[in-house]
Amino acid sequence: MLRRAVFAALLILLVSSAALVLARLAPPDDGFGTDPAVLRAERERAGLNLPLAEQYIAWLKQTLHFDFGQSLRFRRPVAALVRERAGNTALLGFSALALATAIGVPLGVFTGSRHGGLLVAVARGGSILLLSVPPLITSLLLLLIAARTGWLPAGGLPPPVPPDAGVLEAVSVTLRHLCLPSLALALPIAASLERLQSHSMREALAEPCILAALARGVPKGRVIWRHALRLSLKPVLAIYGITIGGVLSGSFAVEVVMSWQGLGDLMYEALKGRDLYLVAGCAAAGSACLAAGILLSDVALAVVDPRVEEPA
Repeated sequence: MLRRAVFAALLILLVSSAALVLARLAPPDDGFGTDPAVLRAERERAGLNLPLAEQYIAWLKQTLHFDFGQSLRFRRPVAALVRERAGNTALLGFSALALATAIGVPLGVFTGSRHGGLLVAVARGGSILLLSVPPLITSLLLLLIAARTGWLPAGGLPPPVPPDAGVLEAVSVTLRHLCLPSLALALPIAASLERLQSHSMREALAEPCILAALARGVPKGRVIWRHALRLSLKPVLAIYGITIGGVLSGSFAVEVVMSWQGLGDLMYEALKGRDLYLVAGCAAAGSACLAAGILLSDVALAVVDPRVEEPA
């Protein structure tokens, strides 16, 4: 676990450094104004007039003290901006992962434990269709349905709840605004989990211990949900770290389309304005989530299969 933690720290450093360098090499932006004197003064204040190597070393020294610099666009510390938006992205990401798991894993158990039928064909066809559609298209379709029907809010963060409102009212308002973006993000992930879980379940049902349990007369439902499910979860848990990375990349499009002010939307604003330090800070936050996801995936994999001594 210590070796994994060191790898996670290196991953965060490499990703944020690459983001800073690539944004620095991009064409300059005139986001400070049209006055050449103002532009020159702001670039000097931000250190953009320094050579790339000197600028990177200065930024690296600041980063070691958890100081990611000042945002050129918002005139605020990058750490504060990332901290404000990270909560919204975490809420969206965890909701999408929970929804995708609740849909994909049981559906994969269902399709993997049956040899055919209309429902199995429909579930598999739906998974293939959702895997072929990027989150951007899914977001636009759901946004169109919400705008036409009025069933759900068409994007945006939940409004502030009045102080005299009850807990149930606050939760209801949050869920209504969270439903659409989390569904747009969860559907492709659920389809991927269903395909993987279905294949893994078929392999688990062919294991000698499962065949022996069925031969002894143990009910098939009990064998599937109590024994085969645990055997089949190993490949699913192994990719959960990568799945979190997919949530972050998918949230970029979902947050921009649905006006969900999270890290994806902040990253878009930073890239649009060539805000170097903010780009690096958002990339560091995203890579930290990815590294944490991989670490938790390794732990869950070892819990499910105690034979695993060193997670792959």
